[in-house]
Amino acid sequence: MEDYKLTELPYGYDALEPYIDEQTVRLHHDRHHQGYVNGLNATLKRLEEGRAGGDFSAIRTLMRNLAFHGSGVVLHSLYWEGLCPASESEEPTSGAFLDQVKRDFGSLEALKAELSAATKTVEGSGWGVLGWEPLGGRLLVLQAENHQKLTIWGVKPLFVIDAWEHAYYLKYQNRRAEYVDNIWNIVNWAEIERKFNAFR
Repeated sequence: MEDYKLTELPYGYDALEPYIDEQTVRLHHDRHHQGYVNGLNATLKRLEEGRAGGDFSAIRTLMRNLAFHGSGVVLHSLYWEGLCPASESEEPTSGAFLDQVKRDFGSLEALKAELSAATKTVEGSGWGVLGWEPLGGRLLVLQAENHQKLTIWGVKPLFVIDAWEHAYYLKYQNRRAEYVDNIWNIVNWAEIERKFNAFR
């Protein structure tokens, strides 16, 4: 079985300046994201060993670790994909995604306000998530505590905002709200639209 690998950044470490500084991106990607990859691979190895030996005495802990590290790997990959240099961040002015946003939120500004509020107020460490819920055919804003709590099964994430302190603390210290407000300058709307069209 092949191990999970750290996904490469789709841009340079300094590409999100001045909104997210180069040092934060390096630490966040190379240390924190890599840590979740390592944790996921270690958990999968322990599960494999348990299967081979028929020993599932640690299954409760391993299931918790699998959800935590696995979600951490996925969410961080989505986070990097959802950002881009400010010069490439263009809000949609037409198309199916914007039509859906207007149906579900009223306007793009209303969506941004709701996702910002969810991200700023998630308890402890967590994420703000914009997702497509296929059963109801609607866009939803969700909070994810840690990486894996408060989710809805089947929701396909389109864009996520990391609200763990390691995502912003070097530049913004404890000013999470300022970080969230500034992230809208570097959103990769084209990637969000691509995912939306693929999921629909």
